[in-house]
Amino acid sequence: MATFFLIIIYLAFISLGLPDSLLGSAWPVMRMDLNASLGTAGSISMVIAASTIVSSLISGTVLHRFGTGKVTLVSCILTAGALLGFAWSPSIIWLIIFAIPLGIGAGSVDAGLNNYVATHYKAHHMSWLHCFWGVGATLGPIIMASSISGQNLWRDGYLTVAAIQFILVVILFISLPLWDKVAKSSHVINAEAQNELHDQKLEQAAENKKPWQIKGVKLAMLTFLFYCGIEASMGLWGSSFLVNIKDLPAATAAQWVSWFFVGITVGRMITGFITFKMSSRMLIRYGQLIALIGTVVLVLPFPSIVSLVGFMIVGLGLAPIFPCMLHETPARFGKKNAQSIMGFQMAAAYTGSTLVPPFLGLLATNTTISIFPWFIIIFAIAMLLCTEKLNNFLKRLHVGIAAK
Repeated sequence: MATFFLIIIYLAFISLGLPDSLLGSAWPVMRMDLNASLGTAGSISMVIAASTIVSSLISGTVLHRFGTGKVTLVSCILTAGALLGFAWSPSIIWLIIFAIPLGIGAGSVDAGLNNYVATHYKAHHMSWLHCFWGVGATLGPIIMASSISGQNLWRDGYLTVAAIQFILVVILFISLPLWDKVAKSSHVINAEAQNELHDQKLEQAAENKKPWQIKGVKLAMLTFLFYCGIEASMGLWGSSFLVNIKDLPAATAAQWVSWFFVGITVGRMITGFITFKMSSRMLIRYGQLIALIGTVVLVLPFPSIVSLVGFMIVGLGLAPIFPCMLHETPARFGKKNAQSIMGFQMAAAYTGSTLVPPFLGLLATNTTISIFPWFIIIFAIAMLLCTEKLNNFLKRLHVGIAAK
């Protein structure tokens, strides 16, 4: 039963990943059809992510009232309906309108499922969970590339993904009665969690404090912001960089961007096995260094084909960062604080998705899209510095707690 429950969660994360990379892959063709500027994609992306931030911040209340199963089902329905709206939109205004339910559909379910897995399952399950997000994010550009190749039918790409989402809706609806039964009967325990005494001391240290007032939380939130800023910018502007700077056809560029998500997906599958031998903290550090190497490859004046390698390296480097950071939340701040902190971390993550891509789009519109890899390098360095500072602080904090 617990295994079947995990399969349902994995399917939900495929649902979350499918729409995330569609807009960036289709935008070189969409903007010509809709007579929009290059930077308009940033505005649409900002509306999607802003809606998700609001949904994430209220996730605790929503999940407590309705339960994870119902929230997941409704979120998938909202996403499928919004994608149909994208496919039928006659203008940019309608894209912006349908961007709202598309964003709302991701917030509460994302925070709820992440907290459940971080609290009750081992680290490899978290990596594999987000690997399935990568499956969805990888399929998105592949589907879109197939649709726009030849006749530039980007609308067919959105219709195809909407149809897949509705199939997931049916699966979630059929399995809905099982969610409460599995949750009540599940005795899965995260064996890597802190011992109870240590966890109580962490909670006492954070007693009567708002989530953002707990020491170390702000650094964690910044790390999520920088990470999602990089990931969203790679997905949104990667195709435009390849089309305008590397002179690739739009369909080829979309296929190449899909390899960035392949890197994330494969990397998270591999990470799940590596967690048996290496700590989440070390995986985060090595992942950030590998991602930085990949962005440097994009900057260097190599032939166009090397850019494909660069995209894959960045994807492989980013792979362990997000799931390992999420899984560390209960161990870092205590299980009692984890749900509220998880919501704020997800809000920070979506803030990065909201603000960073349109900011990069604004800079590119007023200069050139060639700044794309340099921008990613700066954010990768900032993410690494925040993580190392957080690690040093938490090391001192845990040593102090152990000494009491």
